[in-house]
Amino acid sequence: MADPAEYVADHRAELVDLALDLLAIDTSNPPGDTRELVGFLEEYLSELPVDVERFAVDPAKPNLLVTLSGASDRTLLYNGHLDTVPFDAEAWSFDPLGERVDDRLYGRGATDMKGAVAAMLLVVRAFAESDTELPVDLAFAFVSDEEVGGDAGLPALLEADRLEADACVIGEPTCERDRHSVTVADRGSIWLTLEATGEAAHGSRPMLGENAIDRLYEAVTTLRERFGTRRLDVDPAIEPILEESIEFYEPAMGTETARELFETPTINLGVLEGGEAINSVPGSARAELDVRLTAGVPTPDVLSEIRECVADCDGITIADVSWSVGTAEPVEAPLVEALASTAEATTGERVYRRSATGGGDAKKLRNAGIPTVEFALGTDTVHAVDEYTTVDALVGNATIYATLPAAWDAAANGR
Repeated sequence: MADPAEYVADHRAELVDLALDLLAIDTSNPPGDTRELVGFLEEYLSELPVDVERFAVDPAKPNLLVTLSGASDRTLLYNGHLDTVPFDAEAWSFDPLGERVDDRLYGRGATDMKGAVAAMLLVVRAFAESDTELPVDLAFAFVSDEEVGGDAGLPALLEADRLEADACVIGEPTCERDRHSVTVADRGSIWLTLEATGEAAHGSRPMLGENAIDRLYEAVTTLRERFGTRRLDVDPAIEPILEESIEFYEPAMGTETARELFETPTINLGVLEGGEAINSVPGSARAELDVRLTAGVPTPDVLSEIRECVADCDGITIADVSWSVGTAEPVEAPLVEALASTAEATTGERVYRRSATGGGDAKKLRNAGIPTVEFALGTDTVHAVDEYTTVDALVGNATIYATLPAAWDAAANGR
């Protein structure tokens, strides 16, 4: 196989059939049972000269590790999750377990991310059946439990030290409105549970009590006014990523909103609970806040300021808090350069190097010391009714994934 792209083009029909086979197996999470799908993958790979290992801490949610040896002692890892979000079949116009209509493949997980998994599997076959020596070792981690952030998938592999790699690409869809990107960063987070105490009274005489919900909402408003409009102090190394992120999102949300998304904290009031009846003044209430911060912002410093702010609010305490620091890969890193240039050459279009708006498995891998990016062509129907991908996206992903090892090897060696 002198040209990986030619192999993919020659096996286009097989790739489409493979994606439909994956879609036909329901891996909705919950419950997230992936045993049947992992069994299918094992069968698909059984006749190839590759190492295949099932690893599970939860028997119903196994992971599959696949490795191919190359010419160097460096390893490029491909990661894809096998579970999907649930679906309501009655709401769908097409079969949620896979249906092809012209150039579209409909089904739950078509774009997130069984289509990318199918592309990765074809890459395994492409290199396994080739007599061309790989420039680097390849590893593939097909994992479970991603959609609910569970511990049985990637976290279990990391905990057991089963992932040794020098770089990783996750097949998460990174396209919106026909704009392509590779995500090279994620955002930090602070999840706060605030509790308010007041003084209960009858609703007909509210001035005799102290409304805990009012106190709580006033505290949330204070946090938004103090932090939500303040420009973040971002590490200069992150600035190029921010600019491309803003450019990427401008067509969908406008320049001002895109800048606010990355240049200021976002504060979402996700849960507000309190009160027992319309005619009573609540004596207690609670709220859950989701604060997001651009990579390069020191989350502990912001959390310290939030604690000081909450301390100034009467009757408010922080009952629980969890936080993470945003992570990023330099835009000039070999993995970023190799993937972006390979994707641009394949699609003929610009590929933005941007930040994700949230955080996920890429953050876990970066924190484990593995440089990681996310990339997959697809559609902006993630988690939606009638989710679909296209044949061109499947072929494009397989082409890019197959071409990436040589490009990464060349970039890492300055060629």
